[in-house]
Amino acid sequence: MRLLIMGPPGAGKGTQAAIIGEHYNIPAISTGNIFRLAITNRTPLGERIKRIISEGGYVPDRLTLQIVIQRLEEEDAKGGWLLDGFPRTVGQVKALDKELEAHGFHLDAVISLTADEEAIIQRMLKRAEIEGRPDDNEETIRNRMEVYHDQTDPLLEVYGERGLLIEVDGMGTVEEVSARVLAALSERLGH
Repeated sequence: MRLLIMGPPGAGKGTQAAIIGEHYNIPAISTGNIFRLAITNRTPLGERIKRIISEGGYVPDRLTLQIVIQRLEEEDAKGGWLLDGFPRTVGQVKALDKELEAHGFHLDAVISLTADEEAIIQRMLKRAEIEGRPDDNEETIRNRMEVYHDQTDPLLEVYGERGLLIEVDGMGTVEEVSARVLAALSERLGH
């Protein structure tokens, strides 16, 4: 099973990705986690990524694709995966399509978590306070929301036209949202 999970920053994608991955016994691959690890380890790549993220931007397509493809080639991803945080642009969709086709794979579904934007902003500000995330201040969060809508909203249209999009209400408790996600996947994919 090969899945994508999408939604605005702070919508709970990482939490839901982990639950879905565990449920279907596939790795939940988060580009955000890969990037944060590189930043924590202070690698040259991490320093570059840190600069981009602290300004509220997205890591360039070419760099992100390189990192993602390396991860998809690891042993635990041979039987399927769930990508969280990729693709984020139409260019990344095309690049991912090309890579999947080269390996004889296809996407099974794209989960889109929908949520109230102001509620998400407040959730992210609270998370930043609790976790000490300097990249999550209100100005940066609002900028990331704008970037998300400008670059990523068109992907929902692309995947909708392909019949892959499953929209799920991302508001509520973790358990409520995961129950909705798993039910929608089961209904669509028969698993």
